[in-house]
Amino acid sequence: MTPRVQPSLPAEPGERAQSPSILTGAQMLVESLRAENVEVIFGYPGGAVLPVYDALYQCGIPHILTRHEQGSIHAAEGYARVTGRPGVVIATSGPGATNLVTGLTDAMMDSLPLVVFTGQVATKVIGTDAFQEASILGITMPVTKHSYQVQDVRELPMVIKEAFHIASTGRPGPVLIDLPKDIANARGSFDYSKPVRIPGYQPTFIPNSLQIKKVAQALRNAKRPLILAGAGVLHAHATEELLKLVETTQIPVTNTLLGLGSFPGDHPLFLGMAGMHGTYAANMAIYDCDVLVNIGARFDDRLTGNLEHFARRATVVHIDIDPAEIGKNVPTDIPVVGDAKHAITMLLEDGVSLTDAAAWREQLQEFKVAYPFWYRPDSERLKPQRMIEIIHEETSGEAVVVTDVGQHQMWAAQYFPFRAPGRWVTSGGLGTMGFGLPAAIGAQLGLPDAPVFAVVGDGGFQMTMQELAVIVEYQIPVKVVVLNNRSLGMVRQWQEFFHGRRYSESLIPVQPDFVKLADAFGIPAFQAQNEAEATEKIQLALATPGPVLIDCHVPSSENVYPMVAPGCGIHEMVGVTP
Repeated sequence: MTPRVQPSLPAEPGERAQSPSILTGAQMLVESLRAENVEVIFGYPGGAVLPVYDALYQCGIPHILTRHEQGSIHAAEGYARVTGRPGVVIATSGPGATNLVTGLTDAMMDSLPLVVFTGQVATKVIGTDAFQEASILGITMPVTKHSYQVQDVRELPMVIKEAFHIASTGRPGPVLIDLPKDIANARGSFDYSKPVRIPGYQPTFIPNSLQIKKVAQALRNAKRPLILAGAGVLHAHATEELLKLVETTQIPVTNTLLGLGSFPGDHPLFLGMAGMHGTYAANMAIYDCDVLVNIGARFDDRLTGNLEHFARRATVVHIDIDPAEIGKNVPTDIPVVGDAKHAITMLLEDGVSLTDAAAWREQLQEFKVAYPFWYRPDSERLKPQRMIEIIHEETSGEAVVVTDVGQHQMWAAQYFPFRAPGRWVTSGGLGTMGFGLPAAIGAQLGLPDAPVFAVVGDGGFQMTMQELAVIVEYQIPVKVVVLNNRSLGMVRQWQEFFHGRRYSESLIPVQPDFVKLADAFGIPAFQAQNEAEATEKIQLALATPGPVLIDCHVPSSENVYPMVAPGCGIHEMVGVTP
């Protein structure tokens, strides 16, 4: 599973810079990536980035040629999610750049660090509607953390250095660098040693100690405390600190969808995921708690439901590195701006101790036992929930699970208890179909020794299934599990619940034979229609050193339960029991 590394070849006469410090813009880009210790690049060449790809041909940095630019950026997202390091993407101008917009938006919503290079037409023809020209800065400004267009080759090294700094500090996010072709060819002095100084960008890492004391006091007085842990805990590498805080205070914990893995899924004080398809125990804990400590979550609508019913009895604490999120959706009583790791450490240093909440913990444990996730087993047909359980059992819970978006995503979140960070990769805020397979490629490259499963629906899989070529070409051992219900499952479910069972364009009567499709790419593939076949095929997939695809035929009528309907409070769940 080694990405293709282009050989280092001698330059043609006249191509080498006259001095080691005088480089073309394209060479500067490569040297900057070396200085940033970039492990892999995801990209797709084109006319405006030919100078860059010419420099890459001699650089030795592994490059993954995806089959679509959207595949490139989703792969970079998967890499960033499991490693915490910026994913690097290169695309050409015009359609190459615009094909990245979905991934940029996805990364922005989910706070993933990316550094994205787009080619651009030469500076002298910008604004003339030149061939493959698009104003990518204008298009992407709302969906990037920052963006640049380089007008002087001498500025390029510092622009790249700033981009990596901005992408990976504070609240992570995507940074775009638009590079005109003439700037890539121009020569200038290369110096990557200058420190980054951005007066207007100074994230707050250390929280205000007085605010921390207020949090500690609120917890000392609490009778029904609850911790809501989001992806900010993962970005801050604060999982150990969170575990220590919980075991010191004995405060129950729930996760957002993207926060899964920040707290052990098998811990006695873990209530499960909260929100639209969360557990009864987690949602009722939010509804009834008297102190809610949100660490690194942004209170999105899929978590909160109707805000009139969200934690209305609680003193709300919000710890977040992004001050713009505090008070944006939910009124906050104790705001704490800062890094989650520092905030939790300061709480522990302040002397927080066992909370007086034994009756609360007992009640929530009763909810966990009385109202678990459920489905009706079927000896004849493979249930999708059971398929997730089989993957968990056969990998001892150590798999990296990467999903598309829809029913299968929720079942994976519900039925695979994540015990550690870096094991859950999904598109949360944007809900991007087609994310799963390419993101699994990036995740596997980021964690080469881990078993990586791309759990996808048949609808989303067909959006990026051309990336099967990539896992064959580079022998990336991703195991692709298609939960095939021959429909757009979540769309169909909403039509069943809220649109009088009028299944308008949500059923897919014609689609490929996925086993034959995989075989056409040279990938071993199997079909599973019941539990015994599914277990056998997962075992076979794990014993196969390269990629494998399993086409799992599951009932199209299966729904995700429980569910909080639109407009309802978080406590107003349907399908809590069979």
